[in-house]
Amino acid sequence: MELITAIKTRRSIRNYKPDPMPEDVVKELLGMAIWAPSGMNSQPWSFVVIENQEYLKSLSDRCKDFLLSSLDRMPILERYRSYFSDPETSIFYHAPVLVLIYGDKNLFTSTTDCSMAALNLMLSAWDRGIGSCWIGFSYGICNSPEFKEEFHLPENHQLVAPIILGYPQEPIPQGDRKEVPLLYWMK
Repeated sequence: MELITAIKTRRSIRNYKPDPMPEDVVKELLGMAIWAPSGMNSQPWSFVVIENQEYLKSLSDRCKDFLLSSLDRMPILERYRSYFSDPETSIFYHAPVLVLIYGDKNLFTSTTDCSMAALNLMLSAWDRGIGSCWIGFSYGICNSPEFKEEFHLPENHQLVAPIILGYPQEPIPQGDRKEVPLLYWMK
């Protein structure tokens, strides 16, 4: 796939086939992620890969409980109350793989660097017919001290990019973009 085609056709996928992803494919995608640029070539990323579906169900439930308990502090999420309350809802959309990209928060370019690694991961996945979606609902739990301890993550690491991966169900949604919101162009 041409890079321009991948950029213009990649979509956030929220409906996945239950097919597992081969480990070598996941490793290849992680290998592409780390080719992202990073400030001062610091390469501040660390990855956690979770494929265990029982664990992902439990993690989704923990995330939903956390979000429900946070609605008074984050009223913008009130519209998701029924979504978070539904026991059948998986914030990970039953994707076979969750990749959590953590960055060293002591490096000031870490968030940007890890975000670029996430984009490399997502575009590389799409090039191989693999869908992805950034799951912001997972931040509260996956960035908690308890979760970091469970996965032996250094205290100075923070979650930057929670990405699910899997083979999409058809059809892939079409997308469009607004015109470039150019504020100023100085010559």
